[in-house]
Amino acid sequence: MRVTVIGAGYVGLVTAACFADVGNQVTCIERDAERLSALRDRAEVPFYEPGLSDLVRRNIEQGRLTLSPSIAEGLPGSQVCFIAVGTPSLPNGQADLSQVEGAATEIGRAMTGPLVVVQKSTAPVGTIPKVRALVEAGLAARGVSHRLGVVSNPEFLKEGSAIEDFTRGDRIVLGSDDPQAIATMRELYRPFNRNHEKIMVMDAASAELTKYAANAMLATRISFMNELARIAEAVGADIEQIRKGIGVDHRIGSHFLYAGAGYGGSCFPKDVKALAHTARELGLHAELVEAVESVNQRQKLRVFEKISDHYQGKLAGKT
Repeated sequence: MRVTVIGAGYVGLVTAACFADVGNQVTCIERDAERLSALRDRAEVPFYEPGLSDLVRRNIEQGRLTLSPSIAEGLPGSQVCFIAVGTPSLPNGQADLSQVEGAATEIGRAMTGPLVVVQKSTAPVGTIPKVRALVEAGLAARGVSHRLGVVSNPEFLKEGSAIEDFTRGDRIVLGSDDPQAIATMRELYRPFNRNHEKIMVMDAASAELTKYAANAMLATRISFMNELARIAEAVGADIEQIRKGIGVDHRIGSHFLYAGAGYGGSCFPKDVKALAHTARELGLHAELVEAVESVNQRQKLRVFEKISDHYQGKLAGKT
């Protein structure tokens, strides 16, 4: 199958390399000239992910993975196009969809035949109709008509195990009410869905919210353990023993039960904020979601306070 992936960042490059490695002809779009050259000429990945450089290099050398500087050049002839661009937080917590919207507009200007557009970037509920409208507007401006399917397919990759997560993940979520588009996606994902059925088909809004719900749930566990650690410290209990005591309960499990400096990274902070913002836009007060973020911010200060207390406030020159 011919596939285009817009965005050669963490999600986009993993997606492109994994699909190429099972025999698809994949073009990955990277606008930054320096990064494009490093990838195309030296298979130099701009971030660390175990095994990814070798995977990219092998598929470039074997002709299954190519790099392109533009959607206009890299999209024509493709059957599936993934949007895997950044959706950073705006100051109010809302997800910035400018890159997603820009990609959708360019897809409409460049597609040359039937196409399934797949929203891979984490984006709030309601993004899929926006993507469809922008692609259709691009087609209308050209006076052409091609069959268009739009699918939400959120990623669930962990840094350090992204290739394993992509190829042997727990689930493959597909959000669309278009049976033909779903059939195309099933065929594309078939090499990763052999041992047992992992594909979960739902409506687009549910797929979009599933991604936010997963990250918010994990962030909640982290904030809960940090709250519990404060209580444990106050009463003279050992949070590590408590963690073990509750982690063996199969209803709870042991993942994401470590107290510490709070969550960070590229996903949890922005996704928790975006979920809270979505609730506010709907006139809802997501008290638990907002508390998760509040606890996380306070925990960062708590770490500083503990260091300051240890040195009796004399932090000059302490690095």
